[in-house]
Amino acid sequence: MTDDHDPEAAVAPPPQLVEAPAHEDDDAEPEGAAAWTGQIGIPTRLLLLRHGQTELSVRHRYSGLGDPELTALGHDQAAGAAARLAAPEAGGLAPDGIAAVLTSPLRRARQTAAAVAVALDVPMVERTGLVETDFGDWEGLTFVEARERDPELHTAWLGDERVAPPGGESFATVGVRVAAARASIVADHPGQTVVVVSHVTPIKLLLRQALAGGPEILYRLHLDLASLSVADFYRDGGASVRLFNDTTHVPRP
Repeated sequence: MTDDHDPEAAVAPPPQLVEAPAHEDDDAEPEGAAAWTGQIGIPTRLLLLRHGQTELSVRHRYSGLGDPELTALGHDQAAGAAARLAAPEAGGLAPDGIAAVLTSPLRRARQTAAAVAVALDVPMVERTGLVETDFGDWEGLTFVEARERDPELHTAWLGDERVAPPGGESFATVGVRVAAARASIVADHPGQTVVVVSHVTPIKLLLRQALAGGPEILYRLHLDLASLSVADFYRDGGASVRLFNDTTHVPRP
């Protein structure tokens, strides 16, 4: 898997304080998806947006903590996502509006997030927990090159989330920080909708957490560049995936 499992700058303004809505009575009749699952209250909705194209994604190379910028098409993809989220019909995704754009600090994510934040006129805030996996010595290599370099380790890595690339981090380790980032986002934005701009691994992990699934989910989900997925996280621990890998807004090469 690469940048992000594809063997694929703007400066963030300071965070702005947004008053969180008061919680409704826990005994209130649940609505929407919660009416079918018994979850309590209004969820925090994460609009999960993968960043746009980079030169490494074009060449199908591992792209983790390296910091390539968006290509011209990548900027167009970011603009398409921004227009989608700012359009009146996007109200179905965010009935009460979008409170903020939260982004990985890596440049390809920040550039994508900046386009969305400007279109929505909301704060853009960096979250270090949303960075991509550190692929270590495999950074910049293709899948085949990494397999030829470390055949046994590469095979083990594909079958066990606890195995890390040489000098890098395992998916299990990434999962711990992504879970912490999610908990922080839900605590900071109770009952709100936020855009989360990140990379393949963190987005897959957030979807896996919402689905309460096993590690095989990481290897069976496919996320396109600039794709949009949506997951609700309730304060009682429940969750619901509402959309996956939507690319209707993405311009084609």
